[in-house]
Amino acid sequence: MLRQYELVEKVKAYDPDADEDLLNRAYVFSMKAHGSQLRASGDPYFSHPIEVAGILTDLRLDHETIATAILHDTIEDTMATPEDISRLFGDGIARLVDGVTKLSRIEAQSESERAAENLRRFVLAMSDDIRVLLVKLADRLHNMRTLHFLKSPEKRRRIAKETWDIYAPLAERIGLYGFMDELKDLAFRELEPEAWEGITARLAALRAGNQDTIGRIESGIRLALAQAGVPADDVRGREKRPWSIFAKMKERDIAFEQLSDVVAFRVITRSPDDCYRALGALHQRWKMVPGRFKDYISTPKANGYRSLHTTLIDRDRLRIEVQIRDAEMHAEAEFGMAAHWAYKQKQGADVHYPWLRDLIEILEQAQSPEEVLEHTRMAMFTDRLFCFTPKGELIQLPMGATPVDFAYAVHTTLGDTCVGARVNGKTVPLRTPLKNGDQVEILTRANRTPDPAWEKFVVTAKARAAVRRHVRARERAGLQRTGRALFERIVRELKVTISPEAVTEALARLRLPDEAALHIALARGTLSDAQVMDALIPGAGARRRRRRRRGAAGTGSILVDGHATEAGMALAGCCMPVPGDRIIGVRVPDRGVVVHRLACPHLDDAAHEDWLDLAWAPDAGTGTGRIDVVVINEPGALAQVTQVLARQGANIVNLTLDERDRAHHHYVLDVEVEDARHLEDIVTGLKALEAVVAAERAPPA
Repeated sequence: MLRQYELVEKVKAYDPDADEDLLNRAYVFSMKAHGSQLRASGDPYFSHPIEVAGILTDLRLDHETIATAILHDTIEDTMATPEDISRLFGDGIARLVDGVTKLSRIEAQSESERAAENLRRFVLAMSDDIRVLLVKLADRLHNMRTLHFLKSPEKRRRIAKETWDIYAPLAERIGLYGFMDELKDLAFRELEPEAWEGITARLAALRAGNQDTIGRIESGIRLALAQAGVPADDVRGREKRPWSIFAKMKERDIAFEQLSDVVAFRVITRSPDDCYRALGALHQRWKMVPGRFKDYISTPKANGYRSLHTTLIDRDRLRIEVQIRDAEMHAEAEFGMAAHWAYKQKQGADVHYPWLRDLIEILEQAQSPEEVLEHTRMAMFTDRLFCFTPKGELIQLPMGATPVDFAYAVHTTLGDTCVGARVNGKTVPLRTPLKNGDQVEILTRANRTPDPAWEKFVVTAKARAAVRRHVRARERAGLQRTGRALFERIVRELKVTISPEAVTEALARLRLPDEAALHIALARGTLSDAQVMDALIPGAGARRRRRRRRGAAGTGSILVDGHATEAGMALAGCCMPVPGDRIIGVRVPDRGVVVHRLACPHLDDAAHEDWLDLAWAPDAGTGTGRIDVVVINEPGALAQVTQVLARQGANIVNLTLDERDRAHHHYVLDVEVEDARHLEDIVTGLKALEAVVAAERAPPA
């Protein structure tokens, strides 16, 4: 454990103007506050915050951050209060300590909720003051270094899994690669102990058998750079960590002995120009592995990381991974977002990291813990590709991204109004995966909204969250319209005037916040008409049930259009009603209103009181009908069928070959039609064909 004067000296070494008195007072206060508390290792608890502070001195952080690290557990684990911290150390440090404390107090009902709340609070902490996250990451790093002292295997695994899933990716995302490496390795040791021990043993054996390999390659790199006249301040080789080796073994599905790139080298030059000169010198000295060169200087990673990466082939067929960067790039790679110190520049962290702004927007839109985890992991765990706007602006996207993802990456409004795209001047489908270097132009149209089908192919969290947001909003609006119609129908059936006060009292009885919630509950079927009647007029629901049992019908029909899903309804897949069919609705709890044809046999399974009178709206639009067609097995038969559909102006939504034999083929066609009469005309036209043996509208399934 660092002694008081040692910690102060470490801070003063890189920041001579640091407030020495503040650090001394924080040290003494924390030591007294924690008193005789002990950690699982048996060490005084006070040693933990001091070690956390020591870790942060390696990042050369300011004295306020170091004081926060020393004090970070006092509010949570001692009798100290936020007021005490504010009075003794100032409002700035009190705010930081409080921020770290809030990150630690995660109470939830399930692991997914706790993990999601962790992610949410981390991101918000980053957007407010990055130092809060830096202290928390250092806190987790020291806890992971001492994880083996915990007696409970379940607790160790839970902490290791959380570290692997959340803390390590966040460290990587803000550019703290040293933190990320150690966190992953410590978590890997706990989660995969046998694999960790096996790889560690093999590395030791490899080290013993090739004692001079790293030194020999280091000397070769220095010689190649010197001969090319490229100044290099440092050339250093290292073994890769066990977790990284294990990941490569899984990715390539190979054994350890088949790996040829278990060592990596770093070259630190004096300028970006020297980086490229060094790359040329190394490529002249050794052969490079095609496809393994990455230029993160001209196109930095989303977290600001800059470097040149290449892989070379040594004389022993050993693969040599080399990173080339200058001193400034190396500092950013080591310290990540801490190197920018957004708080010193008096500007938000998202100035340097636009992905953070997008992530905050995603978290605000997520509806469940699972969705939070899905979106944030999508945002943090993806390889990148680079595309350009028509004006030449560089946009970073994950591999597999589509023009829709590109549109949302540029601006949310551009994504919402997207109707098409041109890639390198050529119009392409919106689901087309983009490639590195593509120039993408997004075509838009005012008053357009996202297509729900986009969710099936977009890959970025921002695009998926936006599509889901619009789908939910559209569904909610539809449910409210349908529920309002159901409520008005209930009021008509009561045959009395319902005052606003009576509605307010009914909402209180039903424990609903407002009329919108009442309408949605009615449309979803989670609240019955009788329950609403009883809430409005006690006893009215029972009288209605008696009338229903005697067969009395309700009053008034609810109008439906061809896009019933937008009205909070669902068209039954068993009978596939289209505008013009006689229809009836069935209230299904949690599904809402399901629209059936009156001739559908499945109606017999529904209780009479669940039926609703429905009618097609005058402007109901189009629907999808199903046709069974049996054709002779001969060339051109299917073409005749499609010609009839084309002449009738019908669009094929889906076509399935249901049965086939030597003589006949049985097709099932889902066809977009104007109404039931249009569907009948198509069936009549098909029956007139010589190649058609039979054609009919498909009966309810």
